[in-house]
Amino acid sequence: MTADRKRQAREKFLLGGIVVKAGLSKADRAFLLGGLTELARVIPGSAEHRRLRDIGEEAFKAPLFDPSSPCVEENSGWR
Repeated sequence: MTADRKRQAREKFLLGGIVVKAGLSKADRAFLLGGLTELARVIPGSAEHRRLRDIGEEAFKAPLFDPSSPCVEENSGWR
């Protein structure tokens, strides 16, 4: 395996871990892609970008996904 392929494989592994950490491992793939497509439209540095990044920072600190966590809005559509 070349160094570039190893790097790509590691990146995919890490991104998959984020999906699991968010509690979305059993979510429909089209739903996930739709959500990620919407996230890609968020302007870096915008208030919405900062808000979502703050939620992510808190989620990385949490041991497991918890839908009752204060960093996850009720009815956010991401469960």
